[in-house]
Amino acid sequence: MNDLQETARNGKNGERSRNSVLRQLATLQTLTLEQLREKWLDLYGSDPPRYKKQFLIKRLAYRIQELFYGGLSETAKARLRQIAQDDPVATVEGKVSEERKSNENILPGTRFVRVWNDRRYEVTAREKGFEYDGRIFRSLSAVAREITGTRWNGKVFFGLKKSYGKKNRGGKNA
Repeated sequence: MNDLQETARNGKNGERSRNSVLRQLATLQTLTLEQLREKWLDLYGSDPPRYKKQFLIKRLAYRIQELFYGGLSETAKARLRQIAQDDPVATVEGKVSEERKSNENILPGTRFVRVWNDRRYEVTAREKGFEYDGRIFRSLSAVAREITGTRWNGKVFFGLKKSYGKKNRGGKNA
């Protein structure tokens, strides 16, 4: 049991403890990736997943609050498992296949939203492609082409990549 759990269980210095939680949450933003991984080991008791810094910050922030304020009840957890049982998006395990890694870690269930010509388009990543309008496409580029009628880099169209084509080589707009 770490200090945060012990303080929360004993109820010592309630206001000071809440301030401690807020301080810890604020501190997460200033930590390096290595420090976040050490914090993960301390709070979860296991090796951290190999994800980006922002993911670790969000999960650690949740864990800090969970330890202090209490997590979900067993009844709530059971209900969530029941709801998620038949949902392919909700039941995604933490493991990512090598094939998916080559697609820059776009996990099944990720939703992409784009407004194009005053219309909102939503695409959901699936295990084997991207779902749009009830159909599965092999790539985001194929979805972008379906939406616009012209060839697009799908990652550029959905905002995953800033630009496409020539690199800025200086000049008056550099």
